[in-house]
Amino acid sequence: MARDKNTSDNYVRPIRRLLVGLLVLVFLALFVLWRIDSPRVERIRANLVDTFVPSFSWALVPVTKFVGMVEGFQSYQRIYEQNQELRRELRQMTAWKEAALQLEQKNAKLLDLNQVRIDPKYTYVTGVVMADSGSPFRQSVVLNVGARDGIMDGWATMDGVGLVGRISGVGENTARVILLTDSNSRLPVAIQPSGQRAILAGDNSPRPPLEFIESPELVRPGDRVVSSGDGGVFPPGLLIGQVALGPDRRLRVALSADYERLDYLRVLRTHEGEKIVDPGALIVGPEPLTPFAENTEETDTQDEEATDG
Repeated sequence: MARDKNTSDNYVRPIRRLLVGLLVLVFLALFVLWRIDSPRVERIRANLVDTFVPSFSWALVPVTKFVGMVEGFQSYQRIYEQNQELRRELRQMTAWKEAALQLEQKNAKLLDLNQVRIDPKYTYVTGVVMADSGSPFRQSVVLNVGARDGIMDGWATMDGVGLVGRISGVGENTARVILLTDSNSRLPVAIQPSGQRAILAGDNSPRPPLEFIESPELVRPGDRVVSSGDGGVFPPGLLIGQVALGPDRRLRVALSADYERLDYLRVLRTHEGEKIVDPGALIVGPEPLTPFAENTEETDTQDEEATDG
């Protein structure tokens, strides 16, 4: 066995040397061939390139695929970064959109307040709704205007469309507004065009009922409801809403004011009427009968003279 191994080594080494020598000669020949500057050699070189180089294109396929994968990964990374940037911009745009919608709603409210036509003799103060009562048994809101702005109890408040309630409680910087839907609210109203008088009684529902109607048969759903001014509670003619027939078959009022979004309220300054302190001053007394008194004195003087005579 050792002899056979030595024999094979004796054959392999010469063959290996022969092959290495041949390869060296081939490479030297190619080098010399490529270095020779001759038209004939140039044609030979061109033929060799055209013959052997295209056949090696299969060897470049893995390299080409790998380069394509690297480029695709880099492109995917760039797309991912752009996608993340677009997401951040989208979140910012969403926040700006919400802010723009809120500003648009506030602007619409202020425009509505400015477009409401009221009697020129009434002036007003516009306040921002700070909070509501948050109770199912009490319907009220708080404004950021108070005694420093000249606000007084009992003044009417309106939104951009109709009457909302009245001032009930004034602080230095805030005021509370009792809404028409509050159970403690009672307001004399007039129903047009029939001219019927009634009381709008709040019951903590969106559509308060009408009570004490003079002639209910003259009232129809859709009739306009305004403040009557009776009792001096509110100025007359302020829009409240329209008559509607409730599920309980009672006549109710669909309020014109948007109670779901009370952002700004207009407080109407109501000038106090003249107070009557002495009711007797209204009765005109009889004029003094001065001539009659003088005649009486003259008659008495004549009688006394006649008596003396």
